Amino acid sequence: MWPFKQLNRKMLSQKALPLAWLSIIATNCAIYRKLTAADKEDLHHHILIFLAEKRFVGCAGLEITDEIKLTIAAYACVLLLHRKTDYFPGLRSILVYPAAYVAKETRHLPGGVVEEGYDVRLGESWPNGSVVLSWDDVRRDAADLRFGRNVVLHEFAHQLDSSFGRGDSSEVLKHPSAFAKWAKVLYKNYIKLQQDLGVNKPTLLGSYAAQDPAEFFAVATENFFTRPKDLQKSSPDLYQELKNFYHQDPVIVTS
Repeated sequence: MWPFKQLNRKMLSQKALPLAWLSIIATNCAIYRKLTAADKEDLHHHILIFLAEKRFVGCAGLEITDEIKLTIAAYACVLLLHRKTDYFPGLRSILVYPAAYVAKETRHLPGGVVEEGYDVRLGESWPNGSVVLSWDDVRRDAADLRFGRNVVLHEFAHQLDSSFGRGDSSEVLKHPSAFAKWAKVLYKNYIKLQQDLGVNKPTLLGSYAAQDPAEFFAVATENFFTRPKDLQKSSPDLYQELKNFYHQDPVIVTS
C-alpha cells in the first residue's frame, strides 16, 4: 500500500461520523442496529475510508445523496468487519440507477451459438472497476431482513470473491488446508441445492444461487447476514465456513 494512502486511512479512522450520517445509517441499515457498540465504531471507520476512496455515480438522472452513499457503504463495509482489508481493491466506482435497469447481455449457447439480448437487472459486479445497483432495491432490502435479499451484500460479496483475497486477512484464503475445506463445503452445498431444486424440494437459497458457484457464494452471503439462524439450521457446515471466512457470527448478534 502507498504510504500516502495508509496515512490518509489512519487519519480518516480517527474521525467521527456526523450525527446526521449516524441517523441515516441507523434508519436504513437494519444490520447496523444489531451490531455491538465496538462493531459499530469499527464500521464507522470503514465507512469513512470507503466513501473517501470510492466514487458514486448517479445514472438515468438519479442524484447521488448522502442517504444513497451511506446506505450502500454501510452494508458493503459490514463484510469487512473483524479483518484487515484493502477495501475492495479492484473497485473504483459505484453506479446507482433509480430502479431496476436494462443491460445488454450476450449468451454463449451450445454449438457455438451466440445470442444477444437484454436483461432487467437489480445489480451487477465487475471484477475491475464498478458495482452497479438499483437504488429502489437497495432501499427495499436495507429496510427488511426477513426475505434474505440484500443486493448490496450480494454484489460486494462478488467483489470479495473476484479479488481472490487480495488485501484481505481471511485465514480461509491464506492456508491451503483451510481453503480446501472451504471449497469442499461450498461445492457440496452448491451441488445439493441443484439436486433439491431438481426434485422440487423447497430450499432456503433458491434457484438463483444454483446458477454457478459465484452466485451461490453471493446468495449464501446474503442469507448469512440477513437470515443467519435459518442458514445455520438448514446448512450448518456452510454457515460455519462463512463464519470462518467473515470472522463474524450473526446468530450470536441476532440472539
